[in-house]
Amino acid sequence: MERAQSQQQAAPGAFTAFARFVLFGGGVGLASSFAVAALASWMYWGLANALITVVSTLLATELHARFTFGAGGRATRRQHAQSAGSATAAYAMTSVAMLVLQQLVAAPGVVFEQVVYLSASALAGIGRFAVLRLVVFARSRSQVAATVSTIRPVHATAARAAAPAGPVVLGHAA
Repeated sequence: MERAQSQQQAAPGAFTAFARFVLFGGGVGLASSFAVAALASWMYWGLANALITVVSTLLATELHARFTFGAGGRATRRQHAQSAGSATAAYAMTSVAMLVLQQLVAAPGVVFEQVVYLSASALAGIGRFAVLRLVVFARSRSQVAATVSTIRPVHATAARAAAPAGPVVLGHAA
């Protein structure tokens, strides 16, 4: 019972969750952008982006499960799989943005590439926040709420049972 109540208290509101999402997801995303740039000097950019996207998604999903959305522990396999779906969309968005940049600018500089990549990542991140909050980690909040709502009536029932339900009839003392 205490665990359910502490998990309910740990579930942050939308603003707090978004601030944490930006902190953790943005931090991982920023580190990822530099990692992609470093790997892209050794291999094809699309492959570097794919590898970094996989690693950063695993890391970010764990951080979001533990801190951002108050899931109360490690992310489940299901949550990782669902999060991977939104990461796939983010990967597609950043890849398209970079391909468009390469089509429009013959030799973009590293700084310009980073601006385009981070802008596409930020837009994809807003969509990911909505998906993670409303779909991936929503079950954790609803399970906690269901657990707490089933606990509360027990206390109310116990309190009602302690008080007499109607007029008290006392027997005659002979």
